[in-house]
Amino acid sequence: MERDILKSIQSDMAKKIILITGPRQCGKTTLSKMLKEKYEYLNYDSVKHREILREQSWDREKPLVIFDELHKMDAWKAWLKGIYDVEGLQPQIVVTGSARLSAFRKVGDSLAGRHFLFRLHPITFDEAYRFSGLQEEEIFRRLLEVGGFPEPFYNGKKSYYKRWRRSHIDLILREDLLDLTAVRDIQGIETLIEMLRYKVGNPISSNALAEDLQKSSKTIKAWLTLLENLYVIFKVPPYHKNVARALSKQQKYYFYDNAMVAGDDGIKFENLVATSLLKAVHFQEDVYGENYKLFYIRNRDGYEIDFLLQKDEQPFHLIEAKWQENQLSKNFKKFFSNDSSIKKTQVVAELARQKTYATGETIVASKKFLKRIL
Repeated sequence: MERDILKSIQSDMAKKIILITGPRQCGKTTLSKMLKEKYEYLNYDSVKHREILREQSWDREKPLVIFDELHKMDAWKAWLKGIYDVEGLQPQIVVTGSARLSAFRKVGDSLAGRHFLFRLHPITFDEAYRFSGLQEEEIFRRLLEVGGFPEPFYNGKKSYYKRWRRSHIDLILREDLLDLTAVRDIQGIETLIEMLRYKVGNPISSNALAEDLQKSSKTIKAWLTLLENLYVIFKVPPYHKNVARALSKQQKYYFYDNAMVAGDDGIKFENLVATSLLKAVHFQEDVYGENYKLFYIRNRDGYEIDFLLQKDEQPFHLIEAKWQENQLSKNFKKFFSNDSSIKKTQVVAELARQKTYATGETIVASKKFLKRIL
């Protein structure tokens, strides 16, 4: 299956080092091997491959060299900079990793100006609709029941997914986590993940989690950051014009693996919309250099809309996710009621008829919305 960032990566490979990051087992290695017919693939987890990396003796007649899990090498950024500065892109270079490659964008780095970053997500509805060959209803069912990670998605069976998920989480916590930090309380982090499965879509208090887990609030915040860096969860912050006040408010957390969510179809659908929106935001940033952000919005009276998309620091789209609700949410009237430039969309999983209103709101079927978000 072709991934939707493939052609963009291919067009950029001759210009920069390509970094591909994203959740473990979301298809990064498969994607990198689709970029060229011939390539040299080196995985830092392999003892044999580590020796080739140490000697820098890969096959330079191949047009592409792929460095997988290179971030586990000490001083790997400086090492890669040296390769690039001496040899350029002969062969072209792709680096993949399941953690923290996105940190390049946040701090000064020896690779500054030498790379483009692409974030690969699990399969979303729009991608599967264009490339998988499956019917819309089957795509939707699989995303809700077994998630969008390629292996369980293509298998399609719940029983297979449950076994896959057990080994997937185990790999993340017992291999990737230990590569990032000295944290040893694996059981505590497993318990935190289990608790978050039941809190999707709700503002999260780190103090409340700390009390439940009998840990400090500082420890819980550090664990949440680790789970974000390992692409287990992602946060959706509250929207506020004052950035400092927004940071002080409670975040919402969603799972990259949609089938991890515990609860009814409605909350699983909200998580599916969240993952689709985040992927669309990252696509616009990584491929086109656009400035998008994803928030939720809530006022002092407790009225809330699930998602707010912002472009160039300005809100432009309010989105409410519902399972069967055919009546327009009254909460739309509580936000930007006098601003006709802001789109207002209620996305419904099971919808008999699309509706539009003179005041600008739209109720739209989920499959139509998810095919093209931005």
